[in-house]
Formats: sequence, structure tokens, C-alpha cells
Amino acid sequence: MSISRSSLLVVFTFLLHSSTIMAEDLQVQLRSLRGSYHKPERPVQTESWKLQETAVIVCDVWDLHHCLNAVRRLEEFAPRLDAVLKTARQKGATIIHSPSDCMPAYEGHLARIRAQAVPVAAKLPRDIKSWCSKIPAENSAVYPIDQSDGGEDDDPTEHAAWAEKLKAQGRNPGMPWKKQSDLITIDRERDYISDKGDEVWNILQHRGIKHVILTGVHTNMCVLGRPFGLRQMVRNGMQVALMRDVTDCMYNPKRWPYVNHFTGNDLIIAHVERVVCPTITSDQILGGKPFRSKHDTREQTDISFVMPQPEEDSEFNRHWSLTTLPDTWKAATGGLKTSYEGVAWYRCAVRMPAKWLPADGVALLHFAQTDDDMSVWWNGQELEFYPQTEKYEIPRKAIELDDANLLVIRTKAKFGQPPLPEVPTISTRDRALTLLGRWQFRLGDDPAWSGIPLPARYGASPDIVFEPSVR
Repeated sequence: MSISRSSLLVVFTFLLHSSTIMAEDLQVQLRSLRGSYHKPERPVQTESWKLQETAVIVCDVWDLHHCLNAVRRLEEFAPRLDAVLKTARQKGATIIHSPSDCMPAYEGHLARIRAQAVPVAAKLPRDIKSWCSKIPAENSAVYPIDQSDGGEDDDPTEHAAWAEKLKAQGRNPGMPWKKQSDLITIDRERDYISDKGDEVWNILQHRGIKHVILTGVHTNMCVLGRPFGLRQMVRNGMQVALMRDVTDCMYNPKRWPYVNHFTGNDLIIAHVERVVCPTITSDQILGGKPFRSKHDTREQTDISFVMPQPEEDSEFNRHWSLTTLPDTWKAATGGLKTSYEGVAWYRCAVRMPAKWLPADGVALLHFAQTDDDMSVWWNGQELEFYPQTEKYEIPRKAIELDDANLLVIRTKAKFGQPPLPEVPTISTRDRALTLLGRWQFRLGDDPAWSGIPLPARYGASPDIVFEPSVR
């Protein structure tokens, strides 16, 4: 069996530099969130992690982003993150750079070759190559923010100018990233570069990694959901922690719960600590104090909860609210309404397993009783109703397989009837899933509510995701 030149180079560079690594233990302060939403507790558990058994995954710290404020926030904490990586690397930790969609920029880079040369793990977890929209622990949690608009918080004039600047650079204003930020150092002789869940898992297994630290952006989207993200690490039994002071979220304060951006970030961190994994801070590696943005001038930080219920009827027109179907209007509105007559909208997300749908198949959406005043959209595409079968057909090309899909329903509620009285069922050739559970609803009427400006994997909160079993 011949050994490729690139493989020999990987081995050589590792042997050359391994003697300079100063292995030692890391004392981590793992913070979690317990107790009720109204009386939260944040216990801290101290553990000793061997740094040679620890990996730091740097998630999507791109060179540019479609949101200018997101770029500004990242560039502010990037030097601190780079210092963390340099210290962790020197002390023996494995560093994996994961700038998604940017692998062409690293073709031929030693850190990319090293990642590709790692042997395939003896057992790869199921769905390790896929986005993970939620884990079972999130079933009991209420997601704390509305990110369905994409979370951009730019000034509109600045945003338009920024988009034009990106165009002038020959970049797609919607996805302008091409590589990792130059503010983050990649050690060619030691580090790894990969945005693939299976490759990252191979690295972790090959290096004997027992602990993973996730950092980067954005916590409420990519850091949680990527194939190498927090949810996949937790789901597959890896001990993982989020480094909470060198991360950010995509949240627009003009969306529910209408709080400061940094408070929105606090709420996402609280969600992670409550139902996903504990968090740590950068000073546990570097010393000193945790990083805090100079623009975060709040007197109170580490906020874990804001009251989720609206204060008056009009709020149900202002934003999407959570309900559990089937339900009553009194329960759905916290007692503010006992009935409703008028247009109402509902939405949820459905993860459609590829095993459910043959290549030439379609999925069907049907109700126990049909309603002439109902319209249905799937990933922003209006579905056609077939009277002969009394079902809506979801075309194969409209379905994101092994991923979240946005389902939106517009109906005219009748006085005395409960919210969406007929809960729909999705079926394929030999599978079916009745969508009993948590949805979002909104009163009033606006055609823009039929979709969201980005894929459901980013915009749909995990508390409205239906994820059928594929076993």
C-alpha cells in the first residue's frame, strides 16, 4: 500500500512540532442554568480537562457577513478569540477551524490536507453530516427570541451601502464570506480546517478528544445547528461547552421580545445553558477578565428570562406567539381571549427525513376536514389543493430533505372555534406524521407572513420543529 505525499507531510509536520507542545490541565468553570424561569439558578461546576484531550472548534468566523453590525461585533472580539486559540494550542489543545462554505479557499492548505487525511472513525454517528435543528431536551423549553427575519440589526441606510460595497468587491451580498477572518491565526503545522461534520468527528476520534469547546458565530444559528455544532456534539455523547464571551447571535431588537441586542444574546446563552450544554469564558484559558463589548453599556447582564406573554390583545398582531395545537383561545392567549373571529396565521417547521421520500415521490398535507378559506405554504411556495384527494401536494423539489422545512397556514377563524381546529398530517407513501404540538400563531393579515427571508434551518425556532423518527 502506497502512502501519499500529503499524508507523509502531515505525519512529518506533526512529529516536528509535537515536542514543542506544553501539555497541562485546564480548570474549567462550567456554568449551567437550573430552576424555574422566574427563579433561575446558575450553578457552576469545576472540572479539570486535559488540554491534549480537548478541542476548540471555531465556527463560521468569516471574513465578511451580510450584516454589517455582525461584522463589527465579530471584529471586536476576534483578537481575544485569537489569543485564546494561541494559548490553547501552545498548551496542547486541538484547534479546528470551521468556516462553512469556504473550503475552496483552503485547497492545498496544510491544515485542510491534515483534516482530509485523518482516518475515518470506526463508527460515524447517524446524521453527523446534517444540520441539527433541535435535540430532545429542547422539547420542554420555550425559545427566547424571534430570529425568523434573519436577525439583521443594521441601520437601513448603512445596510444598503454595505450591500453595494460587497457587490463592488464581486461578492454576493447575501453570502459574502469566502474564508475565515484574517484576525484568526491558523497554524499550518498543527491545526485542522473542515466544515464537514463527519471530518470533524473523525478528527475528534483520531485525536482522542473527550472535551470540545465551541466558539464563533452565530450562537442561535450556526454554533448550535451546524453538523459540528453544539447540538450534534451533545446528541453524540461528547462533553461540550460554549465559550460564551467570544460569541454573538443574530437578533434584531425590532423583533420579539424587543430587547437590546446584547440582552438577546444573553437569552440565547441562557437557552444553551438550560437545555443544551454548560458555558465557560475565555479568561479560564487566558486569565484576566471575560471579554465584554465596549458597546454593551447595560447595568445588568447575564439575563436569563423575559416575560414571554403579551400584555394586551394587540400584541398578537404584532408578533408570532406560541400555542400548542389542539388548544383553546383562552390557553393560547394566556386568558386574554376566549374566542376570535378573523384571519389567523400559523407556522411550524418539519424535518423531512430523506428515507421518507423516494426520488420520484411527493409528500401530502391533509386535514380531517377541508376549509375553503385556507391557504398553505411550504418553504414560501404556495401549495396546490387537489379536491379529488382533499389534500395539498408538496412537490419533491420544494422539500429540503434531512432538514427543517417551513409550513405556514392562513385561515379564517370562526367565532367559537379553537385555534386551527383541524391539525394537519403530513404523509408519504408509507409514513405519516400528525403535527400535534407547538406552533406559532399570529392574528391579522399580511402576505409577508407566508414565508421568512432565509431557510427554516436558520429562522425557525426549535420549539416549533417537528422531527419524526426515521428508524
